[in-house]
Parts: sequence; structure tokens; C-alpha cells
Amino acid sequence: MPLYTYFCPSTNQKLDVTHSIKDKAQTWGELCHLANLEPGETPLSAPVRRLISAPAVMFPTGNSELKSHGFSKLVKRDDGVYENVTATDGESRIVRPGDRNTYPDLKKKIGD
Repeated sequence: MPLYTYFCPSTNQKLDVTHSIKDKAQTWGELCHLANLEPGETPLSAPVRRLISAPAVMFPTGNSELKSHGFSKLVKRDDGVYENVTATDGESRIVRPGDRNTYPDLKKKIGD
């Protein structure tokens, strides 16, 4: 679920909340309900607005991170031969062009 930052102008407070894209908070009470927090001294009817922020971007740094995120990394070893350094169970470590039995299993890596 995405992380949203809300601002309450009446108290100058910012609050980060994780919730569905379908949910929207327009008051401090609704926001506290989404965040499962006590409202404190701020009135429940105090208006809030969602701030615009840049999305978090993740860059895998190693083969194990690529593998855990469902990516395949092929490294050229010989003329026309590649090594799948992120091969999972049942996948061939050696990939040969034209031999579909050695290709990474995309059905396992791509899910709904």
C-alpha cells in the first residue's frame, strides 16, 4: 500500500499514513482512524490535506535482491551462451538462444 503524507493547517502537524488508494481523509478524525492513532488534542473536525511527494524508488544492488524481486539477470559467458545468475529452483543456469527449455520461467516470476 502507498504511503501518504497529510498536513493539518490548524496545528501545523504532518502525519505519514499507509492506506489504500481508494481511501481519502478530509478531517483529522478520519486520518487518525486510517492510521489507528488517538487524535490527541486536535479536534476531530480539523481539516487535513494530502501533500504531494515523490514516490520511493528501489534500485536492487545485487543478484540476490534482483532474484528476490522476480528479475532475471543473464551474463554472457561464451559465444551464444549466457548464465542465469538469478536462476531459481528448476530453472537452468545455462541459457542457450533458441532452446526454450533453458529460458527463465516467466510464468513463475510474473504474478497477478
